Amino acid sequence: MTLGVEIKRIFIEKGAEKYPMHKRVLEKFSDLPIKVIKQDITEHHNCSDGMDKDSLRLIDFQGEFLKPCPGTNEYICCGYQILHTGTNCPLNCSYCILQAYFNKPSLRIFVNLEQKLMQIGRILDSQPEKIFRIGTGEFTDSLALDHVTESSSIIPGFIKGRRNAVLELKTKTDYVQGLLKSSQRDRVIVSWSLNSPHIVSKEEHKAPSIEKRLKAARKCQEEDYLLGFHFDPLIRHANWQEGYRRAIDMLDKYIDPKKVIWISMGCIRYIPSLKSIIRRRHPNTHILDGEFVNGMDGKMRYFKPIRIETYRFINDLIVEWKGDKGGVYLCMESDEVWQKALGWSPGTSKDLSEYLDNRVRIFFNNKMV
Repeated sequence: MTLGVEIKRIFIEKGAEKYPMHKRVLEKFSDLPIKVIKQDITEHHNCSDGMDKDSLRLIDFQGEFLKPCPGTNEYICCGYQILHTGTNCPLNCSYCILQAYFNKPSLRIFVNLEQKLMQIGRILDSQPEKIFRIGTGEFTDSLALDHVTESSSIIPGFIKGRRNAVLELKTKTDYVQGLLKSSQRDRVIVSWSLNSPHIVSKEEHKAPSIEKRLKAARKCQEEDYLLGFHFDPLIRHANWQEGYRRAIDMLDKYIDPKKVIWISMGCIRYIPSLKSIIRRRHPNTHILDGEFVNGMDGKMRYFKPIRIETYRFINDLIVEWKGDKGGVYLCMESDEVWQKALGWSPGTSKDLSEYLDNRVRIFFNNKMV
């Protein structure tokens, strides 16, 4: 494991101490200072930027654990379902939306997750004709704290035997030891966020290199896990074409494309309030230097012709590597951009959701409805 993550302290919100995950976490950090606090008490500990990424906070979470991806009506959305396991991420990528999305610090772990999975299972059972594509990588990296929570061995159990669900674990790490030891692999997809090597080295500060990620992905593929990849956010930089070509060349070196269920692309986009946070926390970044306009959803995006050119170039590389167009899709883009960049469009969010559901049916064959 190559994460530059150092945990220095643990907070336990009252109510969290009664759950088994709480005990497992404390056993791993028996030498760290531990403090029991009231719920929602914020403590920054003189952290220079208020993010407090070296503290773990164990929480008895009372909110929704399964919720739709917060897409928008203005762009085509994939119909993803988020399994809410915790918030904030230790990787400290300069562009991360979580810097502005959540106003509570620390790496927050929901220790009552195991007890809620049975309830989520009942939700799946109540809609047997619907395919649920569920992922844990929206509000935190799926595997960055797996050595702490052991979630990769726990979470997949709730979809075992359920013919209408798959679980996608999204990560920028190379931490797959838990996955390789886990016996609960039924309907699990492991996906990696990839980027140009330049962006990885300059902007994804505590994440391992692309090569290390892909070596980990190959190990999972050799153990019969299905893989996915997400080029998001795509960021223009000097010699960006060569940078993304190198990324696809490394995919070709390590990964069998026949066992990749889908690959998404999305250009960098951010809510306006994130800009000042990026400038303050990452003063040397160049990711904001591009030509941005205010999109239909209120987020800042590259000018449309720039996005189309970027998608078309990288899509051509992906299709050449894969040998077909299957499973390549855009995240939060308009019908026009789809048509001009990829040469086709699902047309609506509903149709994109059905397209990806069919990928699940194809790859899982008779295991899925």
